[in-house]
Amino acid sequence: MRKLFFFMLTSLDGFFEGPNADISWHNVDEEFNQFAIEQMNELDTLFFGRVTYQGMASYWPTEFAIQSDPEIAGKMNSIRKYVFSKTLEKADWNNTTLVKENIPEAIAQLKQQPGKDIGIFGSSDFAVTLLPHGLIDEFRIMVNPVVLGQGKPLFQGIQAKLNLKLVKTKTFHNGNVLLYYAPAM
Repeated sequence: MRKLFFFMLTSLDGFFEGPNADISWHNVDEEFNQFAIEQMNELDTLFFGRVTYQGMASYWPTEFAIQSDPEIAGKMNSIRKYVFSKTLEKADWNNTTLVKENIPEAIAQLKQQPGKDIGIFGSSDFAVTLLPHGLIDEFRIMVNPVVLGQGKPLFQGIQAKLNLKLVKTKTFHNGNVLLYYAPAM
């Protein structure tokens, strides 16, 4: 079975976005970009909720993204993508499938198909909806060395405690720390 992992950047005080959906505080540099390429090479499918999908679809196909970051843009634009939304009418970013119904069942079926890992980039609200179904196999949380004081908390809306075990860590020269967690059995 394919592994489904959730990757998110967060502030030290647990916010994944600041006020007004601000993510300008993300601590991104060449080392982060190399990590992003390595992480993209681990997977062949991405899952998104509606909001993150719309943001990604409005950025990665642009000439600016392609010129600024051609390797990541090429991967983002060509990889198989699924957007899970009950309200989105169409998904026209290259190689994207829209799933509107029976979402947990669809994800369970996709995990059974042969292939590489599946990633959820961003889409915290979407990830929270998957938690009661036990569909996420690994949580990759990159803590940025910044305290925002306010914003949208990671895992906002979670209804039940989820025990996790630390699998490994990775530190970056810019102060980011990547924490890999798996559900504790």
